[in-house]
Amino acid sequence: MKINPDFLSPCGLYCGVCAIYIAYRDNNLKFKERLVDLYKGGVPGKGTLPGSENLSVEDIKCRGCLSDEPFVYCLRCEIRDCTKKKGYTGCHECDEFPCQYIENFPMPVGKKVILRAVPYRRKFGTEKWVEDEEARYFCPECGNKVFRGVVKCNKCGTKLDLD
Repeated sequence: MKINPDFLSPCGLYCGVCAIYIAYRDNNLKFKERLVDLYKGGVPGKGTLPGSENLSVEDIKCRGCLSDEPFVYCLRCEIRDCTKKKGYTGCHECDEFPCQYIENFPMPVGKKVILRAVPYRRKFGTEKWVEDEEARYFCPECGNKVFRGVVKCNKCGTKLDLD
């Protein structure tokens, strides 16, 4: 399996299954609009992304956390800054995990995935972590490829909890 190094987010939220990346890659306007609502707090219980008050459809773009074109939030992510300062490629290398940045992560699904993914990457290595994150996000009913945080398959309507 060829791994895209731009997708190896330090926090453990693998970019290859990220809704923002997928919406941008597919140039899916409807999906981008839903993501803007989600990150602004328009979906109860899903959290609000700090600094998202002025988020627009044009901001839903990303080629990976470590790319030259990351999502606007990733540019000021405290987790990304922390790992860079410490000289780590990710939280999986840090003895302080989970730290205050993880504990205070603004999106509940993201925090849940981070708490699952970082120990997994630490134990099994980056290649296995990527392989298994890619394999995780498929609808078990119809086989449709989905994204992290999805609650319902957009093809068959099956309720999902894959995170």
